[in-house]
Amino acid sequence: MLPELSSILNLLEGGFGQLKILVVGDLMLDRYIFGDVDRISPEAPVPILRRVQRYERAGGAANVAMNLAGLGCKAYLAGFWGDDTEKSELASILETVGVDTLGVVSGTLPTISKTRIVGRVQQLLRLDIESRDERPAVEDDRLMERATELTAKMSAVILSDYAKGALTARLCGAVIQAARMTGVPVFVDPKTSDFGKYSGATTVCPNLGELAAATGVAAHKTDELLKAAAELMVRDNFRFLTVTMSERGITLLEPAGSYYSPARAREVFDVSGAGDTVIATLAAAVAGGLNVRTAVDLANLAAGIVVAKVGTVPIARHELITALTPSSGISSGDKILDLERVTKRATEWRASGETIVFTNGCFDLLHVGHIGLLEECRRFGSKLVLGLNSDASVAKLKGPMRPVVSERERAKVMAALAAVDAVVLFDEDTPVELIRALRPNVLVKGGDYTLETVVGHEEVLAFGGRVEIVPTVEGFSTTNILKKLSETPMEVPLKEQP
Repeated sequence: MLPELSSILNLLEGGFGQLKILVVGDLMLDRYIFGDVDRISPEAPVPILRRVQRYERAGGAANVAMNLAGLGCKAYLAGFWGDDTEKSELASILETVGVDTLGVVSGTLPTISKTRIVGRVQQLLRLDIESRDERPAVEDDRLMERATELTAKMSAVILSDYAKGALTARLCGAVIQAARMTGVPVFVDPKTSDFGKYSGATTVCPNLGELAAATGVAAHKTDELLKAAAELMVRDNFRFLTVTMSERGITLLEPAGSYYSPARAREVFDVSGAGDTVIATLAAAVAGGLNVRTAVDLANLAAGIVVAKVGTVPIARHELITALTPSSGISSGDKILDLERVTKRATEWRASGETIVFTNGCFDLLHVGHIGLLEECRRFGSKLVLGLNSDASVAKLKGPMRPVVSERERAKVMAALAAVDAVVLFDEDTPVELIRALRPNVLVKGGDYTLETVVGHEEVLAFGGRVEIVPTVEGFSTTNILKKLSETPMEVPLKEQP
């Protein structure tokens, strides 16, 4: 489990929405055409693809912006595109997730696009559309004006360099200078061997091949390469250097030393776009106030999620929240949520395909009947949300002598159980409003109820859920425990004689 987990979850569940992050760089459109190959062409020794599916995705700097939007940040984009079909398709994709493209300049050169022809899972061909003509100086000036003007209004800036011409040394220098004047951190994903182009940036995030090209040290000589990278970091005035090492993870180099974050991917399916995810998550996390090492760990986790997918796919915050909130690994304090937070978390879990179970009760003195109920609840889904009556609510239901244990202590005890994924207090006599907000897949109630007598059954059934009734364990209740305690004489120790 990552350090600063509470801070990470706060960012993912709303904090990132306060951040404005600008991506400046090479915009691209990625096309994928999938199909089946079952014969060779009689015209030439090439496979015949029978098209089954086609889709378009944002690529290059545009994919970095998509990752930021997926985290919940307010993403801004600056770069070039042409006046063509590819621009329209790319603009539509970006508009769907709310990426601001006012910083993008419509130029005379075509929008860069890459079309991948895939037979089942094997890529057969890639068709690139891009021009190698020199871009008119007036267009470069226009991009510089827009990028530098936006920089001062941002929480962070990312320079996404795919070596396609947008990020000239002049533009990089102007953006970095504008950022330093206003205290805005700059994160760079490089594609050039001269890191001096990014001098003064907060960090540069190369892979081993890019770092080898920049230092002249072979990529397989890891120790020598990282030593040379540390020297380069000082030379070019970077606050830290972030080295992505493919299946080995990420190494962070700082003036005070290094930090290694091992890879977190369960299965690597496609590494395309992983660098975009790393730089976007790293920038958002640092801009959000996380420690740099925690930010690196979070970026590493995000990369491990996207490489398990086919094609260029940005990270989504619900995927990170789900990965960060297993009931057995998350601390009890991070499970106790207010209504707003628990509703957001349930929404993210649902987006990841989790089945959400809800039950409720006072849980005043924890006993075996409670444990049996909670274990039964976990059989019906993958995430269990527990609605806990507040002290005021318990007193109204049980009388002025209850609860025995305060709501704060009860919430802490319930959240410490591995079966429980979230605890939320409610003041009302019934949890019906909480159920309406959470929209659980399964509503569970323990006791001698019928479907019609379970509070909230109509709401759950209305949005496609179901109700499960679990019999109580005979002889176990808080009332019985209190009765037994009141009937048991207490031995009073004799005073010691002087």
